[in-house]
Amino acid sequence: MKAASPLLGQRALNRALLARQLLLRRRRRSATFAIEALVGMQAQEPLAPYVGLWTRLHRFRAAELSTAISERRVVRVPLMRGTIHMVTAEDCLALRPVVQPVLLRGFHTGSAFGKRLAGMDLAPVLAAGRAALAERPRSNSELRELLGRRWPERDAEALAMAIRYLVPVVQVPPRGLWGQGGQASISSVEAWLGRPLADESAPDLLVLRYLGAFGPASLLDVQAWSGLARLGEALERLRPRLRCFRDPSGRELFDLPDAPRPDADTPAPVRFLPEYDNLLLAHGDRSRVVSDEHRQRISTSNGRVPGAILVDGFVRGMWRIERERERDAATLVIEPFARISRPERAQLGEEGERLLAFAAAEATARELRFVPARSQVA
Repeated sequence: MKAASPLLGQRALNRALLARQLLLRRRRRSATFAIEALVGMQAQEPLAPYVGLWTRLHRFRAAELSTAISERRVVRVPLMRGTIHMVTAEDCLALRPVVQPVLLRGFHTGSAFGKRLAGMDLAPVLAAGRAALAERPRSNSELRELLGRRWPERDAEALAMAIRYLVPVVQVPPRGLWGQGGQASISSVEAWLGRPLADESAPDLLVLRYLGAFGPASLLDVQAWSGLARLGEALERLRPRLRCFRDPSGRELFDLPDAPRPDADTPAPVRFLPEYDNLLLAHGDRSRVVSDEHRQRISTSNGRVPGAILVDGFVRGMWRIERERERDAATLVIEPFARISRPERAQLGEEGERLLAFAAAEATARELRFVPARSQVA
């Protein structure tokens, strides 16, 4: 008779996730090491990865990541779930072919753009887009104008978006550099990195990388993070190489045999997560890090995910930095969802002061404020 898979409780799953997400202790490693270990960082907010690395790495400096972007060792590219991620150049080349079905589905059935071009042979459009991006990076308006002239009977915006969805592209600097802005422009992956994409499109390596960064996890979790469907066959192929567990609801979980699974009572320091941090988006069942009640608080109607605070490893509130230009001031506003103890408040205050010194170093006045309605002290 086959023995039942070991049970992992909510706190054990939480501590395993925090360990792999570099959130139990700050690591003395490079930004590129962390980005690779995390299988990328959510980056539709261009500066969010800087805060995400600050909260994970010892003495992280924004210039380190900006340099890696400028030197093309790190890129911002549509990947998992079709959203912008910051990944190493090597991961971009390896993972982009794997998630191509996600981008195809997102364009043809998940957006209005594909519907506007229904029935059109897109091969010449994509070829024209690749050629234009091989010449130099282009903004969306440039692509609209270029493609609109060639296909004047078609929706120019939809034509430009076909390139952004279906051609492997990167967003190029200065977009994404600390302290800089600029119009979002794209280049093709091959033109920007000077190397071809990988030939392999099977999802097996992606699944293994995911488990290393977010496991133990279920089939539903892997699919929710990647945006890929029907990954059951890949997990079955990989099963001999994996350890199996079950969660409190009986769901089967998969994991790498030697991945860290700390004791459920391992202390977890307070942490500030940036907007859209993958810790909050990488599972179908997110109860290992946020309760259903609090998940509703951080899931806004427009799809934005605010900065979150972790207390004892779980989401316990939100944060934001408010700027006052006239006084050249920056205020960190902390909004706990429920009662917090005096020691927890003190820890949040100390970590918040460090966050302000990093994220608002240029401000001449920096303040920290707890929202009274959220911060009743036990």
